[in-house]
Amino acid sequence: MESTKVYFKQENITIINDDILTTNAVNPDSIDLIVTSPPYNVDIKYNSNKDNISYSEYLDFTRLWLARCFQFLKDAGRLCLNIPLDKNKGGQQSVGADITTIAKQVGYKYHSTIIWNEGNISRRTAWGSWLSASAPYVIAPVELIVVLYKKNWKKTRGSQISDITKSEFISWTNGIWSFNGESKKKIGHPAPYPIELPYRCIKLFSFVNDTVLDPFLGSGTTIIAASILNRTGIGIEIDLKYCDISERRLQSSSALSQKSLTIEGIQNARKIYKTTRSGILSQTS
Repeated sequence: MESTKVYFKQENITIINDDILTTNAVNPDSIDLIVTSPPYNVDIKYNSNKDNISYSEYLDFTRLWLARCFQFLKDAGRLCLNIPLDKNKGGQQSVGADITTIAKQVGYKYHSTIIWNEGNISRRTAWGSWLSASAPYVIAPVELIVVLYKKNWKKTRGSQISDITKSEFISWTNGIWSFNGESKKKIGHPAPYPIELPYRCIKLFSFVNDTVLDPFLGSGTTIIAASILNRTGIGIEIDLKYCDISERRLQSSSALSQKSLTIEGIQNARKIYKTTRSGILSQTS
């Protein structure tokens, strides 16, 4: 891993200020799990990224970054991809289906799709033709977590240590996950996702000490979850402001005790980290 792009490094966590399309900071065949939520192209006001390109340009960009990440994954590497089910702003598009198709064309193999129910239907403001069959809008208050892999689904290398509990495994292998989204104001980022999302993906799809990558780090949530769960976390973020937010959140004890973490998950993580030198979780007690 080249050092010139490293923004922050501490123990098993690294933040890289770079572009996923051009970075040389991640070695090929080195990543066990990617957990990410790329830009949705719905005109979100990011600090530097343009989020309102044409749909064809967006799919071209998607193909490019998926191809780069495919190179980074080990043969048994996995990708948990949080994307919209569809797009309504600026014209209806089957985003989830289109991106899944592109991923398979790049070389990924499809495993499953988790439906994330955010329960935000009450915030809807667009109904189309109100109380009329003329042109109603049908909007599902859900997002997708598409689970893909590189070559082999079964993991036979690594520590072989799973830290998931029985109740978590039973609950999370049900492909409908219900938990709230994250507050933009609280995090200081225009499109954060809750720590519960990468927390579940990391525990369910990786072993302890595996390497987890987020190529669109944003506010740092994925590497915070990786830190809690004793994985090596690498985050790539093109914007310096968001690198700073990620670092501050990572080092803040309050970030590790968010209400979005399940009580059982916090208790289990505390047990894992009780004897470590970091002392991060002891600050949340």
